[in-house]
Amino acid sequence: MKSILIIAGEQSGDMHGAKVVRAVLAKNPDVKFFGIGGERMRDAGVEILQDAKEMAVLGLVEVLKRYGFFREVFFRIFEAAKTRKPDAVLLIDYPGFNLRFAERAHKLGFKVIYYICPQVWAWHRSRVAKMAKIVDRLLVIFPFEVDVFAGTGLRVDFVGHPLIEATQKVREAPDEPLPWNGSPRVALLPGSRRQELERILPSLVAAAARVEILFPKASFILAAASEEMAQLAREIVAQQPAKPSRFEIVVGSTRQILKQADAAWVASGTATLETALMDCPMVVVYRTARLTYEVGKRLIRVPHLGMVNLLAGRELCPELIQDAATPEKLCAAIAPLLADTPERRAMKSGLADVRAKLGDGGAADRVAAILLEEIVGAGSGQ
Repeated sequence: MKSILIIAGEQSGDMHGAKVVRAVLAKNPDVKFFGIGGERMRDAGVEILQDAKEMAVLGLVEVLKRYGFFREVFFRIFEAAKTRKPDAVLLIDYPGFNLRFAERAHKLGFKVIYYICPQVWAWHRSRVAKMAKIVDRLLVIFPFEVDVFAGTGLRVDFVGHPLIEATQKVREAPDEPLPWNGSPRVALLPGSRRQELERILPSLVAAAARVEILFPKASFILAAASEEMAQLAREIVAQQPAKPSRFEIVVGSTRQILKQADAAWVASGTATLETALMDCPMVVVYRTARLTYEVGKRLIRVPHLGMVNLLAGRELCPELIQDAATPEKLCAAIAPLLADTPERRAMKSGLADVRAKLGDGGAADRVAAILLEEIVGAGSGQ
């Protein structure tokens, strides 16, 4: 039986990894997966050696605080690889951990396949050449990433974006009942991590209170990634001196919320792309630890933080980062998107262009076919 060590250290990686695992097993059930992942990958049939929910931290400060934990996990999984000798190592995003793992795995002769490219083109251009030396095959989800590695000798496949199919299904499905209590409808996506909610949500709640002054019947829904995050959000909202009168928190319906909302405040990250795919105008927002921000500001090599703006090639959606993410500016940025205005029409047109750049669905099937080609041979499992 062939085996694959799979490492996905975050919620989004767990989701994408589960789809790949199911696609592989549908083509060839005689493949064993083990590694780091969450509930979705476990349900798909992966033997989970470390739960991904314990791995999801963001920012330099937070990582340093838990260095001992990450080091222990790293070497425990590495020892598992040496003992079990998988036919391939599949790494999904999560660059801080996975790039180091790729280097060690490559030195031992394991075949390393990386799905969802680390954003080395944004932070560390110098790592492009290094990645080419430690990765055997790179599976990218943005078309421009193929050119980033041109001339390095690394085999790079554009497989399409894994969110295309899922978001398309929701856009075509009937609206689900949601607790909107008026209009315009405003979605809040403050992130899926504790640190993000603690740093971003207070400003969003205060901004929502200001929007309510401009639009007295406005309705607000916060899309929570889990019940745990929903409870944290309730605690944060309760502490705010100014809050809107129509404010609800809903777990597990992010895409339906975005589909039905007139506009959204969205924490920078994959969520901005998901929002674009749901055709919802947005304002991109982010706050992080001061040290993380200061270090990142000096390292980043791209003109925009939001992926939706990078794909657009311009600031299609306003970005309010760190000290700029004030309630006043957040309100002013979203207000023109809540009515039929030139700003709203222009953004909707730009979002359609972004969606067109991401290709058709089928990313998981393409990744599965490549994995089987690498561990079994061309045409395997068909």
